[in-house]
Amino acid sequence: MLKGILNGCILAIIKNKEVYGYELAEKLESYGFQSFSEGTIYPLLMRMQKEELVTSTLKKSTAGPRRKYYSLTPKGEIELKKFKKQWDYLQTNVNRVLTNEVEKHS
Repeated sequence: MLKGILNGCILAIIKNKEVYGYELAEKLESYGFQSFSEGTIYPLLMRMQKEELVTSTLKKSTAGPRRKYYSLTPKGEIELKKFKKQWDYLQTNVNRVLTNEVEKHS
C-alpha cells in the first residue's frame, strides 16, 4: 500500500517542479518520510519513465556530473489526478472506520 502512496507523492512533487533523484529523496524527507533512500526512489522513477508518467533530461550540475531531472508527462498528470481521487476515497473511508462513523445511505 505504501508503494502506491509513494508513487502518488512522487508524481505530486514532480508536478510542482522538475527534480533529480537525490533532490526528490530530500523533498520526501522534508515532508516526514524518513525511510526512502535513492535506492528506493530510482527504481520507481525508472518504472514511471517506462510507463510514460515522467520524462527525464540530463542537465549540467554545478557540483559534479550531469544530473537526470524528471518532469511529469500529460499521462503522469492524469495518473496524479486518479491518485488524488483514490486517496480522498481511501482517506475518508479509513477515517470513518477509525472513528467508528457509519455512512448514512439515503
